[in-house]
Order: sequence, then structure tokens, then C-alpha cells
Amino acid sequence: MKDSTVIVDTINTDEPRTISIFGYELIREILLPEILGKDTPEILYWAGKRLARKFPLTDIAQIIDFFTKASWGQLEIKKESKTEIQFELFSPLIVSRVKSKAEYFFQLEAGFIAQQIELQKEANAETFEHPVKKSNIVLFTVKWEKNY
Repeated sequence: MKDSTVIVDTINTDEPRTISIFGYELIREILLPEILGKDTPEILYWAGKRLARKFPLTDIAQIIDFFTKASWGQLEIKKESKTEIQFELFSPLIVSRVKSKAEYFFQLEAGFIAQQIELQKEANAETFEHPVKKSNIVLFTVKWEKNY
């Protein structure tokens, strides 16, 4: 399947865009779980990894920029060590998902981050999500282990 030039051009542009919160929530919170059913968390995680392979990024700054351009929210590094990094994600678009009881609403983003770190560190990586309802943010903890 050939990559869409429309998508690539949109990702590479700095032109500000707006997105309908209703349209975003309709797809993310209602349609995807309806289509994917009980396997939603796993499928979204692997879909995020697949997206990352289609759009490989060379450093963390590009991951942060991708999140902004994809309207996934503002991603920031909170902590970093030799084998772990913690990101914080915030945006008005994610508030309802953070407050909901569903535990899989950030699996797409988690899978995307895991694969990007895996490619950048040349190591096996996994991302864990931690919605913080009080602050309306999501913490992502990425852990990796070198392949030997």
C-alpha cells in the first residue's frame, strides 16, 4: 500500500489547523471501540507501533512535534534515566478520556512512543500509560532493554 502524500504533506507543514473535539471523540471514544470490541487495547497499541514504523523519527524532539501535529496533545519529558523515560501528555482533547473509566484510550499513543523509542535506542521497548484524573494528564513510562 502506497503512503498518502496528503498525510505526509500535512505532517510536514507548520500551518496551524483546528480539529473538532466532537469529531475527534466520536472516532476515538465511540467508533474505534465499537469496531474493535474487546481487543481494542491490544489493537490500538499495535496500530500505534505500526504508525511509528511508517513515520520513523530520529529523536525525542520529533516525537514531541509529531504529537502536536497529530493533535494528540502536548508531550513533555518529565524524567529520564539510562533505561527509562517518562512523558506527560496534556490537551483539552484528552480530558474526557482521562476522566473515563476505560483503560485503553491511550494505547495508540503508547504503542507509537514504544516503537519510536525502540527504533531510536535499538532496544526492546514497552510503554505503560497512567492517566491522572486529578490533573487531566496522562503519564507514559517507557522502559527499554538492549538487544544482545
